[in-house]
Amino acid sequence: MTDPFSGHTITGETLARADIAALAGAAPVRLIDCDLGEAELGRLDLSGWRFEGCDLRRADFSGARLERTHWRSCRGAFASFTGADLGDAVFAASDFNNALLRGATLSSASFTSCKLTGADFTDARALDLRFEETLLIDARLAGFSFLKQTLTRLDLSRADLRKCDFRHAVFEACSLRDANMAGSRFTGADLRGTDLGGLRLIDAALFRGATISRDQAGQLLGELGLNVR
Repeated sequence: MTDPFSGHTITGETLARADIAALAGAAPVRLIDCDLGEAELGRLDLSGWRFEGCDLRRADFSGARLERTHWRSCRGAFASFTGADLGDAVFAASDFNNALLRGATLSSASFTSCKLTGADFTDARALDLRFEETLLIDARLAGFSFLKQTLTRLDLSRADLRKCDFRHAVFEACSLRDANMAGSRFTGADLRGTDLGGLRLIDAALFRGATISRDQAGQLLGELGLNVR
């Protein structure tokens, strides 16, 4: 498939804020295998940029305009996107563990085959945000809506999922083990094949109206201390 990207490409460089600022706001730029570790890039307009194989560890994109950006095979542990606009952004095969996305705009953004362990999405605006085949262990996603979505191979173990909307969602090979689901809604959800380990008696009512398998029912009763014969 032909790549339609027609902007400027930079490969294998170590870049600081001054370098990025000089390129910002014009035609989109593609950065390949570049080092932006710990760079302070807040409030810059990088709309449409592409980051491929870049080191973004502890980079600060707070308040930046990052609409329609692409992030592939990047390493961005502890990067900050606080308050950034990531509308229509695409993240693929990247590691952003412990990233800060507090208050970010993530409308129609997607994360595929990513590591987001410990990522903080508190107060993010996330209309039509999509995750697929992604680690979200210990992530903070309180209040998110997954209404009618198909969730495929998401590991949400120990995640903060308080008051999330999972109504009519379909879970395919996901894990909710030990997640905090207080106040979440699962009416009409299909949870068959999902790991529901660690469920407490107080949480059982959350799944009223959801569909689970017979094996899951037996497992849940066991988790609650009941003997199934």
